[in-house]
Amino acid sequence: MIRGYFQGRILKPVIMVTVEPKTFIQEYFEALSGKPKTLELIKKYVSDKELAEHILAYEKSFPAYELIVEDLIYEVDKVAVRAKIKAEHKGEFMGIAPTKKFIDVPISLFYLLKEDKIAKGWIYIDRLELMDQLGVATLN
Repeated sequence: MIRGYFQGRILKPVIMVTVEPKTFIQEYFEALSGKPKTLELIKKYVSDKELAEHILAYEKSFPAYELIVEDLIYEVDKVAVRAKIKAEHKGEFMGIAPTKKFIDVPISLFYLLKEDKIAKGWIYIDRLELMDQLGVATLN
C-alpha cells in the first residue's frame, strides 16, 4: 500500500514509502539485534551513510549488541523508537580500551523513511549513563 501526506497548502500527495513503517522497523530491529552488523546487512535497510557508519562503529566496540524496543510510534514516513541497547564492551570506544563490562543504556531513535529504507536517522543515547556503566565516569 502506498502511503502519503499532504504538504503545505497545496493538496499534493507526497509519496515517501510503500512499506508499513511499524513492520519495516520491527523487521530491521529483528535483523540487526543481537547479531553481527555487516555493511551488506545494514544497506538492506539503511540508505543514510552517516547512520550506517554509526552502526558499524558501535558494532566494533559492542559486537552483536542488542536493541530492545520499548515503544514505537510512527506516522506515514517518520518513526520514533524508545529503546535500550544491551551489550558487552569488547572493542575500543571513544578512546576507552575494552572493559568487558555489560551495558544496558536507554536510547531514542528517530527515522525518516524514504524509498523503503531509512533515509535519515537520529540517535540519542544517554552517554553519561553509558560512561558510568563502563566505569569511566560516575553519575554521583
